[in-house]
Amino acid sequence: MERIERAGLSVAPELVAFVEQRALPGSGVTAEAFWHGAAAILAAFAPRNRALLAERARLQQAIDRWHDAHPAPDPAAQRAFLREIGYLVPEPAPFTIATADVDPEIASLAAPQLVVPILNARFLLNAANARWGSLYDALYGSDALAPVGDVPGYDAARGALVVGWVRDFLDAVVPLATGSWRDWRGDAPALADPAQLVGRAGDHWLLRHHGLHLELVVDRAHPVGRDDPAGLADVLVEAAATTICDLEDSVAAVDAADKVAAYDHMLGLMQGTLEARFDKAGEPVRRVLADDRRYVARDGGTLVLPGRALLLVRHVGLLMTTDAVVLPDGSEAPEGIVDALVATLCALHDLRGPGAGRNSRAGAIYVVKPKLHGPDEAAFTDALFDAVEALFDLPRHTVKLGLMDEERRTSANLAACLHALRHRVMFVNTGFLDRTGDEIHTAMHAGAIVPKRAIRDTPWIAAYEDRNVQIALACGMAGRAQIGKGMWAAPDRLAAMLAEKIAHPLSGATTAWVPSPTAAVLHATHYHRVDVAARQRARAAEPVASLDALLTPPLAPAAVAMDAAAIRAELENNAQGILGYVVRWVEQGVGCSKVPDRDDVALMEDRATLRISAQHLANWLHHGVASAAEVEAALRRMAAEVDRQNARDPQYRAMAGREAESLAFQAARALVFEGAAQPSGYTEPLLHRFRRAAKRAG
Repeated sequence: MERIERAGLSVAPELVAFVEQRALPGSGVTAEAFWHGAAAILAAFAPRNRALLAERARLQQAIDRWHDAHPAPDPAAQRAFLREIGYLVPEPAPFTIATADVDPEIASLAAPQLVVPILNARFLLNAANARWGSLYDALYGSDALAPVGDVPGYDAARGALVVGWVRDFLDAVVPLATGSWRDWRGDAPALADPAQLVGRAGDHWLLRHHGLHLELVVDRAHPVGRDDPAGLADVLVEAAATTICDLEDSVAAVDAADKVAAYDHMLGLMQGTLEARFDKAGEPVRRVLADDRRYVARDGGTLVLPGRALLLVRHVGLLMTTDAVVLPDGSEAPEGIVDALVATLCALHDLRGPGAGRNSRAGAIYVVKPKLHGPDEAAFTDALFDAVEALFDLPRHTVKLGLMDEERRTSANLAACLHALRHRVMFVNTGFLDRTGDEIHTAMHAGAIVPKRAIRDTPWIAAYEDRNVQIALACGMAGRAQIGKGMWAAPDRLAAMLAEKIAHPLSGATTAWVPSPTAAVLHATHYHRVDVAARQRARAAEPVASLDALLTPPLAPAAVAMDAAAIRAELENNAQGILGYVVRWVEQGVGCSKVPDRDDVALMEDRATLRISAQHLANWLHHGVASAAEVEAALRRMAAEVDRQNARDPQYRAMAGREAESLAFQAARALVFEGAAQPSGYTEPLLHRFRRAAKRAG
């Protein structure tokens, strides 16, 4: 199909149609203003984008050469070298971020956060509506309290376990003035702290603790409530206060058609029109965005609470380009700049449309920016959104930015990065998966990396997690912005999550990622059990963790030879994870999925986890821990294993026995054998290449 010229740009016709027919009407922006503004921004920022990528390459080449010449570096010598080449920059003078006009879900509320692929409308709506969820359902339907059994119908013993756990939870976080919730009979609850009872809706009672709400659903006609002394049929929990709609790691968007589909879903969210229709148990279902929730307040007035999560959108980073827009010189436009233009245009409908404030009541646009390397790239992103705001006649700093602390150069210069974004930063988190991939790639020439499961026990990661919170607090983010932690990767192992993930609010983080609405409900209970604001006050007095520890790569001791069986197991573990994820990405366009591991335990995999596995094998190849023949053999063995695990998927195409023609197998192989040469160890260039080939092949 022929492309369309707009203001000197060559634009894919589907993007022109979307912008001019769907996104611009009602935005207050004309087509002429949009395209001429977009062309001017691309002309100004695309060359800067390319220069920053060239600087990444220069620094990595210098680090590789230095490690080749210094096999066992002294920490002081390494620091001096990194400062000399500009990898480490001077610390800014103490400062407090100046971000203003931020919704309370970002500024002050401590609660779980979901990340959802924007290309799946059903998942997107589920995540947007995950602001509220059933605590009874989350406990009963998961392994949180006991393994999920096969009792037909309602399991009364399991139900009693749930009811008892919830009563004990209420006793712990919203205690009664006298007695236990186990003895409550459904009347107006007399709380030890009366201010925690904030409203009611009919026979339902609304409680608030640590800023989060709990709704006691009293319904004596309900199958659960009729057998309960209080008539308590459920407890609804305010859970995912924020959701990141992801254009990046969890989607397979490789061309203009994919990007337009993603933008269209974003526009539907901002206009409130997105819906999903599907069959469930043989019945048609229509899913839409939830309404706000209304209660009678204690003073007799109306209390309105949001029915949906506050929505953020994660753009792509600086690396990739898109064929949706081609520049006058014939090169593809940087995809992140196109995201900034089109996704912000979509968000104007929340600011200016008939449902203004549907998402942000503060009049903000929330963008999560991934994979930034250091303060120069942070400053570039700040300037880019200055220009985008000017194009759309928005007040300066309307767009708030979330900084993903997931690249080594950002971690090492975190205060300087936050300073560059100080007028618009609204969140910083530890994206430990990508951060591990970048750690391996940066240290590619330093030595062989320890086995993957041992990386978490090496000094750099503890320093990374601590420094993220400590520096964020020192920069005044408490009460102004989110401090976040990473994903729980085992969506079917929620008992373990309930036991372990309380560590995230205990760290002083105000949010952490969870893999599902059910997990969000369970993780929300942690924010009732932990006073995050108090933890932040305590941690603010800590000294910042060692930079030298942060810069110590997770290398295996040179004197310790690895056991051949352990090497084989590690090769197979990585190969199985790579193939299990890549086969769905390349051949089905699924960017985030539950991939069974070697023990058939389903793990949430996206490009960040793929980056770790591919870089780990590339590192072991580079240092001779394993030979090319051994890696090749592991990939072939695991192709048969992945085929077995996907045997019930009618869309799946087997890899074993057809490795030479399988685009998925060839993509996985390239990620490993070309891994050391990939920019920053990223997987996107190869995945896009093979996915595009698969789409062309039908």
